[in-house]
Amino acid sequence: MKLELNVNGEVRHADVRPAELLLDVLRENFGLTGAKPGCRNGDCGACTVTVDGWPMKSCLMLAVEAAGKAVQTVEGLGGTPEQTAFVEKFAFQCGYCTPGFIMNVHALRRIHPQADEAAVRDWLQSNICRCSGYEEIREAVECVLRSRPPADNEP
Repeated sequence: MKLELNVNGEVRHADVRPAELLLDVLRENFGLTGAKPGCRNGDCGACTVTVDGWPMKSCLMLAVEAAGKAVQTVEGLGGTPEQTAFVEKFAFQCGYCTPGFIMNVHALRRIHPQADEAAVRDWLQSNICRCSGYEEIREAVECVLRSRPPADNEP
Protein backbone atom coordinates (compact mmCIF):
# COMPACT_ATOMS: atom_id res chain seq x y z
CA MET A 1 0.00 0.00 0.00
CA LYS A 2 1.10 3.59 -0.52
CA LEU A 3 1.82 5.49 2.67
CA GLU A 4 2.40 9.19 3.30
CA LEU A 5 4.25 10.13 6.48
CA ASN A 6 5.33 13.45 7.95
CA VAL A 7 8.87 12.74 9.17
CA ASN A 8 11.04 15.51 10.59
CA GLY A 9 8.70 18.09 9.07
CA GLU A 10 8.95 16.61 5.57
CA VAL A 11 6.24 14.64 3.78
CA ARG A 12 7.62 11.30 2.62
CA HIS A 13 6.07 8.49 0.63
CA ALA A 14 6.67 4.76 0.78
CA ASP A 15 5.20 1.54 -0.49
CA VAL A 16 4.69 -0.62 2.59
CA ARG A 17 3.02 -3.79 3.74
CA PRO A 18 0.22 -3.13 6.28
CA ALA A 19 2.16 -5.08 8.94
CA GLU A 20 5.44 -3.17 8.47
CA LEU A 21 6.90 -1.52 11.55
CA LEU A 22 7.58 2.20 11.71
CA LEU A 23 11.18 1.37 12.70
CA ASP A 24 11.76 -0.58 9.49
CA VAL A 25 10.12 2.01 7.23
CA LEU A 26 12.22 4.80 8.74
CA ARG A 27 15.44 2.84 8.30
CA GLU A 28 14.84 0.95 5.06
CA ASN A 29 12.60 3.27 3.06
CA PHE A 30 13.85 6.65 4.23
CA GLY A 31 17.46 5.89 5.24
CA LEU A 32 16.91 7.35 8.72
CA THR A 33 19.04 4.96 10.74
CA GLY A 34 19.14 6.89 14.03
CA ALA A 35 16.38 4.72 15.50
CA LYS A 36 18.15 1.46 16.23
CA PRO A 37 16.74 -2.07 16.12
CA GLY A 38 17.59 -3.35 19.57
CA CYS A 39 15.29 -5.82 21.25
CA ARG A 40 12.42 -5.39 18.74
CA ASN A 41 9.90 -5.94 21.53
CA GLY A 42 9.75 -2.55 23.26
CA ASP A 43 12.10 -3.23 26.16
CA CYS A 44 15.30 -1.35 25.29
CA GLY A 45 14.18 1.99 23.83
CA ALA A 46 16.94 2.13 21.20
CA CYS A 47 14.28 2.70 18.52
CA THR A 48 12.56 5.63 20.28
CA VAL A 49 11.19 8.42 18.09
CA THR A 50 8.51 10.97 18.86
CA VAL A 51 5.03 10.78 17.41
CA ASP A 52 3.03 13.98 17.84
CA GLY A 53 5.63 14.97 20.45
CA TRP A 54 5.36 11.85 22.60
CA PRO A 55 8.10 9.21 22.81
CA MET A 56 7.22 6.04 20.96
CA LYS A 57 9.16 2.85 20.52
CA SER A 58 9.06 2.53 16.77
CA CYS A 59 9.42 -1.27 16.98
CA LEU A 60 5.96 -1.36 18.58
CA MET A 61 4.16 0.85 16.07
CA LEU A 62 2.97 -0.07 12.62
CA ALA A 63 4.01 2.45 10.00
CA VAL A 64 0.38 2.87 8.92
CA GLU A 65 -0.48 4.01 12.46
CA ALA A 66 1.83 7.00 11.97
CA ALA A 67 -0.11 8.32 8.96
CA GLY A 68 -1.42 11.80 9.72
CA LYS A 69 0.91 12.22 12.70
CA ALA A 70 4.20 14.12 13.08
CA VAL A 71 7.09 11.68 13.42
CA GLN A 72 10.44 12.98 14.56
CA THR A 73 13.70 11.07 14.57
CA VAL A 74 17.06 12.02 16.03
CA GLU A 75 18.11 13.15 12.54
CA GLY A 76 15.47 15.88 12.78
CA LEU A 77 16.76 17.42 16.00
CA GLY A 78 19.84 19.19 14.62
CA GLY A 79 21.87 20.68 17.47
CA THR A 80 19.24 20.69 20.20
CA PRO A 81 20.22 21.05 23.88
CA GLU A 82 19.73 17.30 24.30
CA GLN A 83 22.41 16.47 21.76
CA THR A 84 24.77 19.08 23.15
CA ALA A 85 24.33 17.87 26.74
CA PHE A 86 24.94 14.23 25.83
CA VAL A 87 28.22 15.21 24.16
CA GLU A 88 29.35 17.62 26.88
CA LYS A 89 28.55 15.16 29.70
CA PHE A 90 29.98 12.15 27.82
CA ALA A 91 26.61 10.44 28.23
CA PHE A 92 27.36 7.61 25.84
CA GLN A 93 29.87 4.86 25.32
CA CYS A 94 29.17 2.69 22.29
CA GLY A 95 26.38 5.10 21.27
CA TYR A 96 23.85 2.49 20.15
CA CYS A 97 21.24 3.52 22.71
CA THR A 98 22.04 7.24 22.56
CA PRO A 99 19.54 8.30 19.86
CA GLY A 100 16.69 6.65 21.78
CA PHE A 101 17.73 8.36 25.01
CA ILE A 102 18.03 11.72 23.24
CA MET A 103 14.54 11.38 21.74
CA ASN A 104 13.08 10.42 25.11
CA VAL A 105 14.79 13.35 26.85
CA HIS A 106 13.71 15.70 24.05
CA ALA A 107 10.08 14.71 24.68
CA LEU A 108 10.55 14.98 28.44
CA ARG A 109 11.86 18.55 28.11
CA ARG A 110 8.84 19.55 26.03
CA ILE A 111 6.17 17.74 28.07
CA HIS A 112 7.61 18.16 31.59
CA PRO A 113 10.15 21.02 31.44
CA GLN A 114 10.13 21.25 35.25
CA ALA A 115 10.48 17.49 35.80
CA ASP A 116 11.81 16.51 39.20
CA GLU A 117 14.26 13.70 39.90
CA ALA A 118 11.48 11.11 40.30
CA ALA A 119 9.94 12.04 36.93
CA VAL A 120 13.34 11.90 35.23
CA ARG A 121 14.02 8.47 36.74
CA ASP A 122 10.57 7.30 35.60
CA TRP A 123 11.10 8.53 32.03
CA LEU A 124 14.60 7.05 31.77
CA GLN A 125 13.33 3.61 32.78
CA SER A 126 12.01 3.14 29.26
CA ASN A 127 15.54 3.10 27.80
CA ILE A 128 18.37 0.68 28.50
CA CYS A 129 22.10 1.31 28.18
CA ARG A 130 24.26 -1.78 28.49
CA CYS A 131 27.57 0.15 28.52
CA SER A 132 27.31 3.01 31.01
CA GLY A 133 26.40 3.40 34.64
CA TYR A 134 23.70 5.97 33.76
CA GLU A 135 25.35 8.70 35.86
CA GLU A 136 26.47 10.70 32.81
CA ILE A 137 23.06 10.24 31.20
CA ARG A 138 21.36 11.55 34.34
CA GLU A 139 23.76 14.53 34.37
CA ALA A 140 22.97 15.27 30.73
CA VAL A 141 19.24 15.20 31.49
CA GLU A 142 19.70 17.58 34.43
CA CYS A 143 21.71 19.91 32.18
CA VAL A 144 18.95 19.84 29.55
CA LEU A 145 16.20 20.55 32.07
CA ARG A 146 18.16 23.50 33.48
CA SER A 147 18.55 24.95 29.96
CA ARG A 148 16.01 27.29 28.46
CA PRO A 149 12.49 25.98 27.79
CA PRO A 150 11.92 24.81 24.22
CA ALA A 151 10.85 27.46 21.75
CA ASP A 152 7.67 26.84 19.76
CA ASN A 153 9.61 26.66 16.48
CA GLU A 154 12.33 24.37 17.87
CA PRO A 155 12.32 20.78 16.59
